[in-house]
Amino acid sequence: MTDTAGIVITGGSGRMGRMLIRAVLASEKCHLSGVLERQGHDWVGQDIGSAMGGQPVGVTVTDDAAAAFAQAQAVIDFTAPAATVAFAGLAAQARTVHVIGTTGLSEDDIAAIDKAAQQAVIVRAGNMSLGVNLLVKLTQKVAAALDPDFDIEIVEAHHNQKVDAPSGTALMLGEAAAAGRGVALADVRDSGRDGMTGARQRGDIGFSAIRGGDVVGEHDVIFAAAGERIVLRHLATDRAIFARGALTAALWGQDKAPGAYDMMDVLGL
Repeated sequence: MTDTAGIVITGGSGRMGRMLIRAVLASEKCHLSGVLERQGHDWVGQDIGSAMGGQPVGVTVTDDAAAAFAQAQAVIDFTAPAATVAFAGLAAQARTVHVIGTTGLSEDDIAAIDKAAQQAVIVRAGNMSLGVNLLVKLTQKVAAALDPDFDIEIVEAHHNQKVDAPSGTALMLGEAAAAGRGVALADVRDSGRDGMTGARQRGDIGFSAIRGGDVVGEHDVIFAAAGERIVLRHLATDRAIFARGALTAALWGQDKAPGAYDMMDVLGL
């Protein structure tokens, strides 16, 4: 087991944390070297297998990130922006690969993460799935091929516990559409429509967010012009696709030079 990459999962009790832990335990290419939870959490000090309702696996949940990172080759992090920024600094000190699936990051957060990437490999993506990253590439190409007479609208749907909107994936798609048109998303983004908003501005990229039930993730990119529409769609039905992508990124980063990467790099797109 020691000849495979040791991986730490942050936020182990969360929905994605549990999925990631199961994926690492099931993999023959890596092993679970640590699980992190916040200070005072009930799981701290427990074997992660027992905490998740199964058999012990020999890994104790800890709240000491620095110690856990020092013993690992990669960290997979789907937590919250403030925690992710702190983890980026610690992972850089440990020179361990940091895979970030956290969404809702501000420009300042990203700047701090990019600074940490000067010392370690960081792979950051709003979505880790192969299908979504193909959709991102297609969105850029279609946006480049069509003029602004085609309005671009991005509609996303997620479960009722998601705390940020638009989703990180929706913003990835918006950035891709903006890049295809040669503009900055910040200059053309249109979201949160309510009330008497006036007519839609030509060239804007609109966002709509749906929250309900247990929806894993659905994203539509709509190109709408007079008389026709083009719709690109991705539906996620199992969070395991994100866990698989994150593991792929963690292993891919093992022999790379320090720097900021994304799933396009990992997948060779």
